[in-house]
Amino acid sequence: MADKWWGERLLGRGDDGDLWAVSAAPVTRGELRAGVAGLRLRFRESGISEGSSVLLRMTPSFTYLQVLLALWSCGAQVVLVDFRLKPAEFEPLVERVRPQYLVVAAGAGGPVTGFRQESDFEVRRLAGGRPAEDGVVLVQFSSGSTGRPKVIGRPAGSVLAELDRHAGLPGTPGPGERVLLLNSVMHNMGLMTGVLHALAAGATLVVPPTFRPAEVLRLMARTEVSVMYGTPVHYDLLARTADRPERLSLRLAVSGGERVPEETRQRFLAAFGLPICQVYGVTEIGLIAGDLSGRCIPPEIGPPVPGVELEIDGEELLVRMDRSPYLYGEHTDRYRDGWLRTFDRVGRDPETGVLSILGRSDSLVVVGGLKVDLTEVEAALLDHPRVAEVVVTHQDAIEAFVGGDEDLTADELTAWCRERLSAVKIPKRFFVTRQLPRNSMGKLARDRALMHRHITSERSAQSRPAELKGAS
Repeated sequence: MADKWWGERLLGRGDDGDLWAVSAAPVTRGELRAGVAGLRLRFRESGISEGSSVLLRMTPSFTYLQVLLALWSCGAQVVLVDFRLKPAEFEPLVERVRPQYLVVAAGAGGPVTGFRQESDFEVRRLAGGRPAEDGVVLVQFSSGSTGRPKVIGRPAGSVLAELDRHAGLPGTPGPGERVLLLNSVMHNMGLMTGVLHALAAGATLVVPPTFRPAEVLRLMARTEVSVMYGTPVHYDLLARTADRPERLSLRLAVSGGERVPEETRQRFLAAFGLPICQVYGVTEIGLIAGDLSGRCIPPEIGPPVPGVELEIDGEELLVRMDRSPYLYGEHTDRYRDGWLRTFDRVGRDPETGVLSILGRSDSLVVVGGLKVDLTEVEAALLDHPRVAEVVVTHQDAIEAFVGGDEDLTADELTAWCRERLSAVKIPKRFFVTRQLPRNSMGKLARDRALMHRHITSERSAQSRPAELKGAS
């Protein structure tokens, strides 16, 4: 069943001579199929078969993608783990999922320096591993930005349904188009929106071997890229690059994961003549909403995509799912009676159905008996022209961790907030740094303890006072 399923939807698409992907060198679909067939034989000789559980942790490369497809074609359940995780992060994940096999980068590895054509790996069998969960083919971890990562399992039907939703989204890349992918291939948007949709749709994937903005732009011009997927950081860097080719074939730029700052949106529009379109989804089910026409302006994200069923309870978005996405009986409070709680607060236009992201339901805190939405405080600070990124937390008081111009003072930020927020919402403490830490998915880390460690480390390195006390 696994061979037929992946063969028809992914590996079987196109002729052998069709171009599948381009990085430092091109790869045809015939070369992809041959590579997957060889790897499948190797894995079967190692004992991997229908129902095996395999943890995959490799350097980003075309080999990585071929390994993933080969494991699926063996009928294995694949657990994706980011190559960049430190041992203290990686080892607890292995303990939680207890896979039967590890397919991991050979040797010490070292830091990831871009995307590679090929990468070495080794297969290890682990004693006492548990077999695949019933029907689950893909296991991922939530970002863990606010705590311990959740273990999320998706059956084959869930992955196929997401590919159908991508295909039904007006403006999505189609056969013959060149799609530039800047997102990590290890995470949901890069994997599903970029790699698997392009494979299923007959598009050609273009992955830069390195993210030097000028080189990325030259690659876009040379390969005639028409669609680009990335994050706000990518778009900001590209828009700031003065050395741009005169002719680009770009028709669509898509971002996901976090809201695109207005300054970045305007800068990219001025540089490329295109708006940045946002899509919205969660790891548990994938793509939920989006608009690729460019008409939606943040916090608008677009209408629900065809094939997804949702409800809004109060302001919290609920999504219909056939089964809980969480493995091992965890997080029972997040899935009830067929509905997944996203903990995202949304608004919906009654006429157009367009959704707007209002913040997180778990970002509401009580200060002095009054409810405060921390995302509102973040939005006010992000409007400051010298603030690039913000994380606002609350424990005994509201704290703001600000990335941007390090000459910013607490008095200046407090005055800015006083003009825009009621007194109860103004942070009591500001911590200013050039750049805030991010997790392995590239999202801002929202762990208060981690933020404090980052500030303390920077203070030690620069002998500069880290804490700037705000108004009481």
